[in-house]
Amino acid sequence: MVSNPISLMATPRRGHYDAIIVGARCAGAATAMLLARAGLKVLAIDRKPYGSDTLSTHALMRPAVLQLWRWGLLERLLKAGTPLIETTTFHYGDEEITIPLAASSDLPGLIAPRRTVLDRILVDAARKAGAEMLHEVAVGDLFADTRGRVRGIEIRAAGRTAVRVSADIVVGADGIGSLVAKCVDAQTLRRGAVSAAHVYGYAPVEPGAGYHWYFRDGIAGSFIPTNDSLACIVASVPTGLFDQRFRLGHARARIDMLEALSPALAAQAARAPKDARLQAFRGVPGYIRQPHGPGWALVGDAGFFRDPITSHGISDALRDAESLARAILNGSEAAFAVWQQQRDMIANQILDTTDAIAGFDWTLDDLGERHRRFSAILKAEVQALAGQPMPARRAAASKPSTYRAAANQDKPPAELSRNRTGARP
Repeated sequence: MVSNPISLMATPRRGHYDAIIVGARCAGAATAMLLARAGLKVLAIDRKPYGSDTLSTHALMRPAVLQLWRWGLLERLLKAGTPLIETTTFHYGDEEITIPLAASSDLPGLIAPRRTVLDRILVDAARKAGAEMLHEVAVGDLFADTRGRVRGIEIRAAGRTAVRVSADIVVGADGIGSLVAKCVDAQTLRRGAVSAAHVYGYAPVEPGAGYHWYFRDGIAGSFIPTNDSLACIVASVPTGLFDQRFRLGHARARIDMLEALSPALAAQAARAPKDARLQAFRGVPGYIRQPHGPGWALVGDAGFFRDPITSHGISDALRDAESLARAILNGSEAAFAVWQQQRDMIANQILDTTDAIAGFDWTLDDLGERHRRFSAILKAEVQALAGQPMPARRAAASKPSTYRAAANQDKPPAELSRNRTGARP
């Protein structure tokens, strides 16, 4: 067996970085890449192995595809065998509405890459830009100076003394259960009202298939072509129904739900090997957390989570990674305030519309209107992204006068003397 050369025994090459990012999936790797491309010294750390899989619907919406094209990564994903999605079909009961996706040079269609492909390409791009990427490394805590400003992280491994590494900013890109959010006591600004459960499985798919979204009263499903000639087939139900129907076994209950949605979809799911593994997400109500404070920031699901039923999580992660990178590179309090204002504006709209769908309180007659509202948000998001410049570092003369360690400083300042107060992991 070939093992990853980076393990829990790995340690960073430097004692101080411009930015440390905890989590190296979509949001974390993208943030690391953008900061490194702008010339910052960046360290990104992830507990999981390089290239490992993670639970995902895979489906990218227009904003995410546009971001990947702007960053020069879309072609790599297509060359890696990610199928190009050229149509999306909504099934409202027995009614079908198929929408061809107009192609352009920057948006040839949609894609739904496996996370083993997407995350690896983002990590590779970050490393190529100069970021230091460590996998299978555990962050145990943050530490702060005497004024309460976060100054770095502690890396812990069994049988070893904790290693402290300092940074001008620590970014939490570590998901729903974010350690960084706990350590800094990040406040929840808003909580969603509903949660839905989703059971995922893979089955063979013919080339050229598009996205399919299925809805009947009280249940939903999706068919999402991805890499390796497979489709991710998802059954989605209210969390309460999941607790009633799925507790005795996911496989049979999932097929029953898919059969109720569409016999053809159930037949497609039945093509999976008998020993194919299913994955389930019981659901968590959405939330918007305070995204930044003295010496820290949150991005991706660590800062904003919405139910997967609208398949917008990766789009949110990539959008917020770029806007956070822009704020970090600017370095001023005003830039972070603008970043939060922009993030909250789009996040509130997406959470509103996602909850309106994930609540399953709709009828088929009004569900189409909810989808049209969500599509309008996506169009506005694409227009805003298309007009944004790539993140760039400000000229040295215009940098703020607040403390910022020299980029080549290999040892942390002497004032880094105590652990961060607040919640512990």
